[in-house]
Amino acid sequence: MDLSKIMKIGTLSVACIGIVLIAYTIHISNALSYLTNDPKACINCHVMNTHYATWQHSSHARNATCADCHLPRNNFVDKYIAKAKDGLHHAFAFTFNLYTDEIKITKDGADRVQKNCIECHPRQSETVVHNNDLNHQNMSEKGDYCWRCHRDVPHGLVRGLNSAPNNLGVKEAIK
Repeated sequence: MDLSKIMKIGTLSVACIGIVLIAYTIHISNALSYLTNDPKACINCHVMNTHYATWQHSSHARNATCADCHLPRNNFVDKYIAKAKDGLHHAFAFTFNLYTDEIKITKDGADRVQKNCIECHPRQSETVVHNNDLNHQNMSEKGDYCWRCHRDVPHGLVRGLNSAPNNLGVKEAIK
């Protein structure tokens, strides 16, 4: 057997092993679930269990998914850019165990959620602007977010599995 044939077989073998490893990694990590709007994708990491459980018991669970609040709604491209950016951030933090006890939303994420609150609740937003002096003390001038006062929507005042009864096995319950 000549050297070029051995190189071709070796290259093909390495490529096949690489493809199998990539396919296995995609399967084991549920990576394709992140291309959907299914809220169950958000609990692939154990750190999101409490957020999923408390959302499930909220009024938003009937009408809004995680993506409806946390991702841009203006177009497909912006949505998947945000998914990729957030996903890489989450994967890095999860892989290297960098999550703290309290997960904090990024400024970019908070701005997206705020924009989506206003887009989904236009009448309430108009009322806020109209009654700004009475009830919201120049909220927009201070740069406050809706959840500064409405912090129990949709994840509850206490974000823990104990605040969402019967959800201690949230991952097992949805499989």
